[in-house]
Amino acid sequence: MTLRDAASLELAPIARTEGEVALPGSKSISNRTLLLSALARGTTVLEGLLDADDTAHMLEALRMLGVSVDRTGTTCVVHGAGGRFPNGTARLYLGNAGTAVRPLTAALAMQGGDYTIAGVPRMHERPIGDLVDALRHQGCDIRYTDKDGYPPLAIGGAGGHAGGRLPIRGDVSSQFLSAVLMALPVARGAAQTETTIALTTPLVSRPYAEITLRLMRRFGVDVATPDAATFRLAATPGYVSPGTFHVEGDASAASYFIAAGVIGGGPVRVTGVGRDSIQGDVAFADVLARQGGDIRMGDDFIEARRGRPLAGGTIDCIAIPDAAMTLAITALFARAPTRLVNIGSWRVKETDRIAAMAAELAKLGATLAAGNDWLEVAPLAEFRHAGIDTYDDHRMAMCFALAAIGGAGVTIHDPGCVRKTFPGYFDALARIAHDD
Repeated sequence: MTLRDAASLELAPIARTEGEVALPGSKSISNRTLLLSALARGTTVLEGLLDADDTAHMLEALRMLGVSVDRTGTTCVVHGAGGRFPNGTARLYLGNAGTAVRPLTAALAMQGGDYTIAGVPRMHERPIGDLVDALRHQGCDIRYTDKDGYPPLAIGGAGGHAGGRLPIRGDVSSQFLSAVLMALPVARGAAQTETTIALTTPLVSRPYAEITLRLMRRFGVDVATPDAATFRLAATPGYVSPGTFHVEGDASAASYFIAAGVIGGGPVRVTGVGRDSIQGDVAFADVLARQGGDIRMGDDFIEARRGRPLAGGTIDCIAIPDAAMTLAITALFARAPTRLVNIGSWRVKETDRIAAMAAELAKLGATLAAGNDWLEVAPLAEFRHAGIDTYDDHRMAMCFALAAIGGAGVTIHDPGCVRKTFPGYFDALARIAHDD
């Protein structure tokens, strides 16, 4: 039985951690650069591309849209379509890949045509209304085919236009802003007019929007940000391939091994991401260092080992929502309760992560409390062995595997859900786990 098909995976207690892990490519960078490469003029060679379900959905969608894509392992050659997809009709199934659904919705709506976008049932429960409202403001024809405010979607018409002031909310998901930003350079009139995007509410997960801006710049489109709520896109002829682009290792995935090094003794080193990463989740290492972990960083690595006892206390997670899930596990090993705040975006991810984390932490014996946008976890003196439900959420599986360091082991149900972003996760964990 392969891991993809296994109902559960039994993890024995991990006595200590030590070793090195080469990270897979960043999901956020991989799917953004695939789309930008497809929209650009010229051919782009992507090195280190993530090989997982989310990128597979994006790649299949691009092929259905008529883009020529050649992939060998983690190298992908994308022959850009120059701003407009060759196929004006397509029925796209994108699983639960938010980094594919949101940007493709925007790009296709700006182009116009005859498209449908659908995914797994959970994707149809994840809100998209703020993005649709913003796109309709620019003349896009988008219709809900089931429940208003949620996928699946139908896209038609002649496409949207650039120009003017585009209001959009930022307090549900930064992916909505990123999607609009990436789509505007291929909208009607983009070469002749300036567009100003104005946030009407504070932006969550701002570092992910910064990734988008930096990648757009690599593809020849610069966005001015005169203040925190304004994004000004000058008239532009569109995207141009940078030639070869190397995808960083996934900083969110790094969080599990950095945490393992701190709570399991270490040293554990991750390679592929370092101090100059463009990913906001690299700040997870700084958070653990402030908590007491011994963290060392280089240009292309982060190394972690046990330092002082972890402090606990209140941690503002607004900039690291994905990596913050790992802090809910390290909280069990702290000397005082840990309160994670500004995590409201967890509720609209692959599952309601606040509710899911609370339910599964309780199985381990943890004492906790939760609110609409916070979670507090007390230190756990004695771990109970538990069967952890993962809710088809890769991050639930990866986080709770670290509970095996608590001394009782853990059983992960549906371990194959990690294929979404890190198919080799459990093999990587096994390489740094030691029982003596």
